[in-house]
Amino acid sequence: MLKGVNQWCYPEGTPLEKVFEYSRDAGFDAVELNLNPNNGVGLTMTTSEAEAQAILELATSYQLQLRSISTGLLWQSPLSDENKTVRDQGRHVVEKQIQLAHAMGMDTVLVVPGAVSAKTSYENCYRRSQEELAKLVPVAEKYQVQIGIENVWNKFLLSPLEMARFIDELDSEYIGAYFDVGNVLQFGYPEQWIRTLGQRIKKIHVKDFNTAVGNITGFVPLLVGDVNWLEVRKALAEIGYEDTLTAELSPYAVGPRSAAEDTARHMETIIHLETKTTV
Repeated sequence: MLKGVNQWCYPEGTPLEKVFEYSRDAGFDAVELNLNPNNGVGLTMTTSEAEAQAILELATSYQLQLRSISTGLLWQSPLSDENKTVRDQGRHVVEKQIQLAHAMGMDTVLVVPGAVSAKTSYENCYRRSQEELAKLVPVAEKYQVQIGIENVWNKFLLSPLEMARFIDELDSEYIGAYFDVGNVLQFGYPEQWIRTLGQRIKKIHVKDFNTAVGNITGFVPLLVGDVNWLEVRKALAEIGYEDTLTAELSPYAVGPRSAAEDTARHMETIIHLETKTTV
């Protein structure tokens, strides 16, 4: 498996040169870039294909792969919104992700499908987000880029059975799961989700979580929380997952280089857990 790190693991505003330098020096194989607002660092909604290819060349010069694109823009323009204009904006975000991924040789984009709220019922979230994703299937198929639907704290797709059904109903090999290990710990067991989702999983985020805290401040460095990494590693082996594990953690208050080094070392422990336990 490849060790990846998300751009968000570094302080906001960190230049791409430093993101790539810290990641390479820590021993990562890949960096996951984000589609940012137009004043952000790296990829934005106005990034041209030529600019995207220049970023790819920069990453390559640091011996790093670019495997996927995530984004926070869908929280502002959810595919489940009651307003059609907002849904159209969200779909445009995903289209841009797909186009940039294709231009940069990536095979997956991360998509938050929607969010349940006081204004958006669970039923409407399910229906609207599926309708918008169905419109995106031809785009994904055209560019041969997979849409990975992520499990997040959006009060939606709260079980692996439901997520599997949601994906299967879209009926495309280019729609799957971008599974986040730490995000399910509040209401489930990641190893069970992995086994249920199986081959639907396109990419994986790793983070850890302290269930005793039980809120957003419960996310902690890898190996510090309550994720049963041995069972997670076993489940990944069972489904034959050999792609990228990408860390998505909050940056350190100081010392971004140290954050990269610590996280890469922890990921090495996780990747080799199965081997160590059979000795």
